[in-house]
Amino acid sequence: MPQDVNVKICGLTAPEHVQAAARAGARYAGFVFFPKSPRHLEVARAAELAADAPVGLAKVALTVNATDAELDRIVGAVPLDMLQLHGKESPDRVAAVKDRFGLPVMKAVGVADEEDLAQIDLYSEVADQLLIDAKPPKNAVLPGGNGLAFDWRLLAGRKYWRRPWMLAGGLTPQNVAEAIRMTGAQQVDVSSGVETAPGVKDAELIRSFIGAAQG
Repeated sequence: MPQDVNVKICGLTAPEHVQAAARAGARYAGFVFFPKSPRHLEVARAAELAADAPVGLAKVALTVNATDAELDRIVGAVPLDMLQLHGKESPDRVAAVKDRFGLPVMKAVGVADEEDLAQIDLYSEVADQLLIDAKPPKNAVLPGGNGLAFDWRLLAGRKYWRRPWMLAGGLTPQNVAEAIRMTGAQQVDVSSGVETAPGVKDAELIRSFIGAAQG
């Protein structure tokens, strides 16, 4: 397994888990700004976590169909390295967010079948990075973090898009190595797969996941 796989631990809510992610070798820390999520952070709390994050850990704000005003509040208070748009933002909206805030933008694209792959090409024209996630079930409350995987064979042989991309959706310490092998992913994202309950991260699971991904 390649040693240079970048890992993003998303939905961090406690300083000890931010530190655990950094010590274990994570490249990105994800903070969720979506009230329906059990991982949601108030802006002031996120600012504290981000300010105390170790140097070298890229801080990513996950938002869902956020308005400019909402993004203004987040970006104005939280020291961030990237914005992650995880809703139904159009390519034009992605481009507008990049222009307004001057931060790299990662766009999440939900995949359930081969037809969904065309969206990856579409967003690769405007986003700095892509997060390829399992498409949520119909009527799902959360657009991600549902612990669902998609058929990784859909990505086999499609390793190279125009932008760096990250694999997400149902990854765990037990299956991440196989997911990387099947897809050729050089970046992976995990949230519920390193939790003992919704929104409750576990330092040992974080270490196990990163060890498996980079092992």
